[in-house]
Amino acid sequence: MPELPEVETVCRGLRPLVQNRMIKEVIITRPSIIEGKEEDFRQIMVGKTIKGIARHGKYIIFILNEGYLLSHLRMEGKYRVTKKDEPLEKHTHVRFLLDNGEELRYQDVRAFGKMCYLPNKEALITALSHVGKEPWDKNEEEFYQELKKYRSAIKSVLLNQKVISGLGNIYVDEVLFKAQVHPETKANEITKEESASILKASQEILQAAIEAGGSTIHTYKNAEGKSGAYQKQLQVYGKKGEPCPRCQTPIEKIKVGGRGTHFCPNCQPIKS
Repeated sequence: MPELPEVETVCRGLRPLVQNRMIKEVIITRPSIIEGKEEDFRQIMVGKTIKGIARHGKYIIFILNEGYLLSHLRMEGKYRVTKKDEPLEKHTHVRFLLDNGEELRYQDVRAFGKMCYLPNKEALITALSHVGKEPWDKNEEEFYQELKKYRSAIKSVLLNQKVISGLGNIYVDEVLFKAQVHPETKANEITKEESASILKASQEILQAAIEAGGSTIHTYKNAEGKSGAYQKQLQVYGKKGEPCPRCQTPIEKIKVGGRGTHFCPNCQPIKS
């Protein structure tokens, strides 16, 4: 699943390609991607101009001259900007024909992604009301007090987008390794020092991943069709059995809340 760094990379790539472009036609071949009626969506979007692109958590926000297009990539979604006559790649489900003869194409192997038109800022705020602050917008005390509300494993809590937005399975494993916290530690047992370390690690790792263009583990590509590079810097995710880069202990993989979880049993000991 694209996490915050991948979504931010997509946004940065799309801006110079689609900003100030008018949508002349919308072609939908997988109506389930669209929230609401397909025909209503098509009619509303035609004639709209993309004025900018923003992001909140893992959501992409296309700022239109009237309203917003809100998009979530889910597991495998991706956007490409191509020439109109370029052959369609498999799993291309939505095409926005632009006034410069190019197309903004949405591709999704699993077709889990969603997009919807929102008429005003109030509707946008409501649609994103379940999404919490990003790591950079949290202060240490606020984050610590938030964690005290949960008795579940810290790994599961960090995946809760209402607690902190943008982290997914890959980066939570990396964050907890850097903060040296066992993923099964109960969130309400995290110390203030550990909480501060987790927050700082979240900020640093996500920023580094953004600068590297995200991580390509399966099929992720940016708006130009290029892979990310941060997967080369991953310390524990996907490294089961490999030596810990800090102490050489073999990395272990367990299930936490049903999610595959990588950690070092020596650097991240479970609390007794």
